[in-house]
Formats: sequence, C-alpha cells, structure tokens
Amino acid sequence: MNVRKIINSKGKEKLSMITVYSYFQAKMAEEAGIDLLLVGDSYGNVMLGYENTLPVSMEHLLPVVEAVKRGARNSFIIADMPFMSYQPSESEAIKNACLFMKAGANAVKIEGGVEVASLIKKLTDYGIPVMGHVGLTPQHLNKIGGYFVQGRSEKSIKNLVENVNALEDAGAFAIVLELIVEEVARTLTEELKIPTIGIGSGKYCDGQVLVWHDLLGINTEFKPTFVKRYANLRETIVNALKRYDEEVKSVKFPSDEHSFREVKG
Repeated sequence: MNVRKIINSKGKEKLSMITVYSYFQAKMAEEAGIDLLLVGDSYGNVMLGYENTLPVSMEHLLPVVEAVKRGARNSFIIADMPFMSYQPSESEAIKNACLFMKAGANAVKIEGGVEVASLIKKLTDYGIPVMGHVGLTPQHLNKIGGYFVQGRSEKSIKNLVENVNALEDAGAFAIVLELIVEEVARTLTEELKIPTIGIGSGKYCDGQVLVWHDLLGINTEFKPTFVKRYANLRETIVNALKRYDEEVKSVKFPSDEHSFREVKG
C-alpha cells in the first residue's frame, strides 16, 4: 500500500483502517489484511486512561510508531500529530512530522481544515504525505464544547465543504470524516477526488476506521452508536485471568506439565 494506491482506490475498493498501539496489535492487523494502520492519539484514552486526547505528546507516540513498524513492516502506517505538535509553529510541525517518518510512519494525520491547509501544503512539498481530519476533531474539544454530530445545519455543511476542499487543494491524500451526517458525508465523498475515511459518518465514505479497543470489545465503558463490536475480548480476558487466579490459589497451576524436574541417572 502506498499513497498512489490509496488515491487510486477511490470508487473501486473500500479501505479498512484501524488504530494500533503496539507490536503485537500491528502484527495481527497486518496478518488480517487491514489496509491502513493508524497510530492514533486515542492512545491517550485507551492506553493511558486520559479523558481526552489533549495530554498526548510526541514522547508518547514516537516509541509506539517504532513498535508498530517493527510489527507491521509491510503496512501503511499513519501517525497522528498530537495536540501542540503542530500548533506552535510551522517549523515545529515540520520537525515533528519528520520525527514520525524517521520512526517508521508512512504519513501523518492532522486535525483541522482551512486553518491547517498552508501547513499541509508545506509538509507535502517536503515529501511528507498528510491525511486530513474534519468533522468532529477531538483536539478541538474545548472549542466545540463536546462530541456532537457535524453537518446538521447549513453553516456546518458550508464549513465542512470549505475545509475538505482546502485540504484537498493543499495536497492531502485522504481525509477522515468523523461524526458527520451520512448524506453530508456522501456529498463530500462524491465531490472529492481523494478518498474519505469515515468514523461515525455512514456507509458512503471510501473507507472506514475504528479504534482497536472498541472494535474488539475491550473498551466496554464507552460505546457510541456507530461502533460495531466484532468480538467481546474484555469478557474473554477477564475470565482467563479469573481462572489463572483460581488455579494459582488452589495450586492447580503450575502442574507437572508446566514444571521442570531434576533428571536422575
């Protein structure tokens, strides 16, 4: 997978994307044939227990990108630019994007629309592929005041159209559409020449992305309506840990099978 193949997939084949945060997650995702692996700043929520993505830093995500690359050497890896990794200055943004690329990412993802278009243009001019992200943008949580579906008013729709057009013109190779009314996401997808990756934005996007812990039923504390759970790993894992605890306390584990004995003679 590469940028050219991603762009050329539009209208031909849907793209699958999932967030990954570790060596073994990346290894399994690649084995399953997932098209795009996102080292998301959702790492802060599902791995560190933060309430939102704002505390996540480059220091958090750089070693994660390195681990994911080791686990999925043949996959297309996208690194989320975390809050304050690109807002302070253009030079800071370029430096941090380059660090992600050196760590093993094939592209970076940046939240925002018109306000980040010039930065995306600069990054792409330097050879750094950029995926855009509009609609609900978690890093703008304090500005928008919560998690709300986008595209329910004429003003919101107009803003979305302006943003996606600005990102495409700036050179983004794809755009994540998060929590956007399905018909609006359909219109945006049809008008753009680059693929859209939906999350909570309906079936008409060119691809879909979900968070690892949501898709696999590990995170049962938060389940938005757009998430489909393909497994219930939390129950499986907790039951396995209970059995381990019980067997340790009843001295069923370790058994002879799991012990080493002195060889006589």
